[in-house]
Amino acid sequence: MMNGCKGQTQAPVVRPATQANRFYTGDARELSEEVDSFLALHRNDAKYNNVAAVIVPHAGYYFSGNVAASAYMAIDAKKQYKRIFLLGPSHHEWLDGASVNTEADYYATPLGNVKVDHETAVFLTNTNRTNNTNNFSNTDGMDSVFRYRPEAHDREHCLEVQLPFLQRMFKEVPPIVPIVISTNDYDKLKRMSEVLKPYFTDENLFVISSDFSHYPSYEDAYEVDAKTGKAVESGDVEEFIATINANARSGKRNLHTSACGEFAIITLMLMLDGQYEVKHLMYQNSGDIDNHDHSRVVGYHSFAILRNGNNSCGQARTNTDFSLSAEDKKMLKDIALQSIVDSLNGKSVSVRESLLQKYPMLNKKCGAFVSLHKHGHLRGCIGHFGEDYPLHEIVAEMARAAAFEDPRFMPVTRDELDDIDIEISVLTPMRRIQSLDEFELHRHGIYIKKGYRSGTFLPQVADEVNWTKEEFVGHCSQDKAGLGWDGWRDAELYVYEAIVF
Repeated sequence: MMNGCKGQTQAPVVRPATQANRFYTGDARELSEEVDSFLALHRNDAKYNNVAAVIVPHAGYYFSGNVAASAYMAIDAKKQYKRIFLLGPSHHEWLDGASVNTEADYYATPLGNVKVDHETAVFLTNTNRTNNTNNFSNTDGMDSVFRYRPEAHDREHCLEVQLPFLQRMFKEVPPIVPIVISTNDYDKLKRMSEVLKPYFTDENLFVISSDFSHYPSYEDAYEVDAKTGKAVESGDVEEFIATINANARSGKRNLHTSACGEFAIITLMLMLDGQYEVKHLMYQNSGDIDNHDHSRVVGYHSFAILRNGNNSCGQARTNTDFSLSAEDKKMLKDIALQSIVDSLNGKSVSVRESLLQKYPMLNKKCGAFVSLHKHGHLRGCIGHFGEDYPLHEIVAEMARAAAFEDPRFMPVTRDELDDIDIEISVLTPMRRIQSLDEFELHRHGIYIKKGYRSGTFLPQVADEVNWTKEEFVGHCSQDKAGLGWDGWRDAELYVYEAIVF
């Protein structure tokens, strides 16, 4: 008989790191450095404090670590989650259901042990029983939508590979609930979502582990994965299932699946409603990694599912009449300089609450670029393109990054401070346009997005070159978005303005 608590005299059960030296290195120091290097690639990406779930790949870190990091860095690591639900597919056992690991007290990685929320895991296996009996039934003849099957977890990599990222992201990883799903029975998936829905709250994080297309050509993967990605982004489970089925009928050579974690994704999507926004973060496939074999690839998407109606770090809308006073601008210049000085002194920058009350515009959420010049020559420029963090935080962080992290320049030294001029470009909210007639050269910046490629030129770029409007957009499409000279013509176009001072 099983209950919700383990006897105090029992030694903890630790599920070993079976995938170390397979999907990731087994050396703790090397693993920390590898994960940190992936996370660092996305340090300037938008972060959100209203993340309800992320969809993350689970291939070897060499192939999918960059895309996985884009999902984890979208999460505000300072947010205190009560527990993390890990949902992924079974690569070795057909379950016709789902298995929750109720045996393990901890999951091991080379970085240490991660605690399992054993009480919640056991509770799930005792929830939503019916009088059906089948190969997935409990021994008492009552069928639960969840139960524990050891073989589903022993060799499974899809959940384990997420743990080192969580360990490097969070100071202390919240207890996890490991769930492996393997059934194409829609009714069972719906029941799973109904059992999990009470936990789909602001206090918990859901991590959905899934790669996407297996194993078409590079070109076919981009086509198939774009369709699947759009279906996920829609938040509509019926559209997602229809897209998966259409891809299967498309005749694409060697396409074995459009999403190996489709059942976990369906379970998540069944919990969504109008209170959630699915935000696509990144796409690559294995062919993008060091020009790997293009004849047979695997696709990797990352998504963040945002809970609307919260005070989020991400996607906050600023006022279209956004403006800054002379005092606001001076204060931002002071914050930028102080951030650089504090970094040189080994301190973290902070802004007094009284100043934020006096200058409320500094709390507005918008993007900004900080450029450093020395004797009229560029000395560093880093920007954040998004409407997700308070302006004072963005300016402080971008000033520090421009001084010390722009790969084109050596870090700024203390001796240079008196010769450094700071220029700040605060970006107003983006507006979708349907024609270049709505774009004004020298006034507007352009943002071009097509599929999973995008690029931007700030408004002041037009002051530095002698381009026509068409050349400005063509260069952005070609040089920044990688869409080719005319790629903008069937892409999404957005304009914004920059307050430069």
